[in-house]
Amino acid sequence: METREITEAELIFRAYGSLMTYEDLATYLKRSPDGLRITLGRDNALSRLLKPARVKLGRRVYFRTLQVLAALSSDSSLTGGGAHS
Repeated sequence: METREITEAELIFRAYGSLMTYEDLATYLKRSPDGLRITLGRDNALSRLLKPARVKLGRRVYFRTLQVLAALSSDSSLTGGGAHS
């Protein structure tokens, strides 16, 4: 029987599904949900990376999990150098 290593993306996708809430994203980034909302409401490097992953369904805001992972892996310095590992 062949075993394979599970990637970080697979683990995160299993934990949060295809869409992450603010609370999910805050937990993943080890930030408070309110602090994350404030950060993403301003014009900074992290908000510019994550806004393309943002989806509004009615009044609720979600983030596409795979897009979040791709954006953060392109610039891990913004997450504190391994805050999500």
